[in-house]
Amino acid sequence: MKNKLLVAIASVALPLALAALFIMHPPRVKGEDAKGTEIRVDNFTFAPGTLAVPVNSTVTWVNKDDIPHVIAASDGVFKSKALDTDQKYSYTFTKAGTYEYYCSIHPKMIGKVVVQELCKVAL
Repeated sequence: MKNKLLVAIASVALPLALAALFIMHPPRVKGEDAKGTEIRVDNFTFAPGTLAVPVNSTVTWVNKDDIPHVIAASDGVFKSKALDTDQKYSYTFTKAGTYEYYCSIHPKMIGKVVVQELCKVAL
């Protein structure tokens, strides 16, 4: 009887404790740091090449090259002006999906932003 009670309490308490932990300390999105979600344009590459973010995230591209770059979505959803050294371009992704992009000046430079719905924890 005592063992059944302990198992019942543990089966309720453990999921609640895990849910509280994720609410208080949500996992960080890959590529996200204290400055936000940023993609560096440097040495004719995008870093990271693929970035996963939740819906409604703003991604900022920063040009660290000595030459201009234009960030353009393959499907035309977004496009920056020509970015000189240290200039930035930001776009907020409001819908889930995979967004491929490239530099329209240097089309071999390609990258991808994967926008994901956040999982909802039922309490």
